[in-house]
Amino acid sequence: MADHLVIFDTTLRDGEQSPGASMTKEEKVRIAKQLEKLRVDVIEAGFPAASDGDFESVQAVASVVKDSTVCGLARAVETDIARAGEAIKAANSGRIHTFIATSPIHMEKKLRMSPDQVVDKAVWAVKRARDFTDNVEFSPEDAGRSELDFLCRVIEAAIDAGATTINIPDTVGYNMPHQFGQLFHNLLENIPNSDKAIFSAHCHNDLGMAAANSLAAVRNGARQIECTINGLGERAGNTALEEVVMAVKTRQDIFDVDTRINTREIVNASRLVSNITGFAVQPNKAIVGANAFAHESGIHQDGVLKHRETYEIMLAEDVGWSTNRMVLGKHSGRNAFKTRLEELGIEFETELELNEAFIRFKELADRKHEIYDEDLQSLVTDKNIQRVENVSYRLVSLKASTATGENPQVEVTLWINGNEASALASGSGVIDAAFKAIESLVESDACLQLYSVNNVTDGTDSLGETSVRLEKAGRIVNGQGSDTDIVTSSAKAYINALNKLLTDGSKAHPQAPV
Repeated sequence: MADHLVIFDTTLRDGEQSPGASMTKEEKVRIAKQLEKLRVDVIEAGFPAASDGDFESVQAVASVVKDSTVCGLARAVETDIARAGEAIKAANSGRIHTFIATSPIHMEKKLRMSPDQVVDKAVWAVKRARDFTDNVEFSPEDAGRSELDFLCRVIEAAIDAGATTINIPDTVGYNMPHQFGQLFHNLLENIPNSDKAIFSAHCHNDLGMAAANSLAAVRNGARQIECTINGLGERAGNTALEEVVMAVKTRQDIFDVDTRINTREIVNASRLVSNITGFAVQPNKAIVGANAFAHESGIHQDGVLKHRETYEIMLAEDVGWSTNRMVLGKHSGRNAFKTRLEELGIEFETELELNEAFIRFKELADRKHEIYDEDLQSLVTDKNIQRVENVSYRLVSLKASTATGENPQVEVTLWINGNEASALASGSGVIDAAFKAIESLVESDACLQLYSVNNVTDGTDSLGETSVRLEKAGRIVNGQGSDTDIVTSSAKAYINALNKLLTDGSKAHPQAPV
C-alpha cells in the first residue's frame, strides 16, 4: 500500500507574500473552504504575529475549517509562538510551524547568533509550541545552503524536543533536484531519530526547479510537500500544488506515495485564487492553464481523436476541466442560483446579501446570454471588492467617448469620502483617459506597474477581469475589477488599488530579523 503524502498548502501565508497579493479575512476564509473541499491535509492560514489582520484571519479559518489541519507560522520568539497558539485555538486540528535560520550566511549576517545559540533557540521554540499543541513543525530556514553536520544536529535536537514534522526549505530556490534529493537521503540516513518525524519539502521556484526539487525529495523519503495554488508566492513563487499532486497521481509507476486530494477541485481552486488575488494564470501553465488540454496542431488533434492517450497523459475532467458547467441565464430562478453558489463554496451570511447577489446576477444576465461558474465567482468577488467598508473612493459612473483619429475622452464620477466629484480627461487610449480622469480627482501620485485584462469565459460578451498594480513609497498593491465593459472594469480595478494604498499596510515579514 502506498505511503500517504501530506499536502501542506501555504497559499494563505507564503502565497500572500507575493507583492500585492494581500487578502482580506473574508477572502482567506473563502479560499480555505475551497482548500478543504480539495482535501488539503494542512492549511497554513497565515503568520499571526504579522498584524492584527493576519491574526484574525488565522483565527477565522481555524473556526470554520473542520477536516483539514490549520497551521500558524511563528518565528522562534515568545510573542510569535503565543500569538500562533491563540490563533489556532478553535481549530479541530491545529499546528504551529516554527523556524529559525541555519545556514552560515543567515546565522552570521541576519541572526548574528552562534550555531550553539541557534540550536538552543530551536529547542526552546519547539518546546514552547508544544504548550499549545502536540502538532509542531520545525523548519531550519535556508536548509538548502546549510552545512549537513549542523543541519543534522539541529534537526535531531528539534525532534527530541517534540517536533513531529521537519520541513526542509530551499528558501532561495538554489538547489538542483539531484542535490535536494540527496540532502533528504543524507538527513534520513544520518539523524538517529529521523523515524520519529515526517520530513517535508518546501521549495521556491527561483530557478524553475520547485516542483522537480519537491518530487526529488519525495523519491528520497519526504512525506510532506509544502505548496501553493498556481505556484503563488514571493519572487518566482512556490511549488505548485497542482503540478506535484498530478505528477504523483499520473506517475504511480515512479512514486510509492499517494495523496488524498480531490483532484476534480483543482481548477476551481485555481480560478478562485486567481480571481481573488488578481494574479492571472498563464495560458500554458501546467494543469490549470487554459491551453493545458488544448490541441491546435492538426497532427495532435488527429491523434487525440483516434486515441486520447497519444497526446494526453491525464483526463481534463480529473482536474476539474469541463465539469460543473451548469449554465445559468436570465430565466434561471433564485433557488438554482443559490444552489450553484453553494456548490461553488460561496455562502451568504444574510438573506439580504443573497437577494443583492441575485439582483446583480439578473443584471448581468440581461447583458450576457449565458452565465458560467467563472462569471459567478467573478460577480461575487467584484462585489466584495466594491462593498468593502471604510473605503475612500467608489466609482459612481463612467462615460467614454472614442473615435478613429481622435484622442479618447472619459468622464468619471467618483464618491470620495462621502461626496461626489467628476472629472473629464483625454488620453492616448480610452483606458489611459479613464486613469487620468481618476488621478485628477484623487491625486495619488502612485506609479502604475502592471495592467492586464483577461476574459472570464469565451465570447465577446464575456466578463472582463482587470488587474492593476500600483506602487507608492515602496508599497505595492493589486487592484481587481470585473465588468462586461473593460473600461469600467479597469476603472474599478484602479480604484480598488487606490483604496488598498490608503489602508494600513504595516505587516511583519516572517523572514525579517527579530
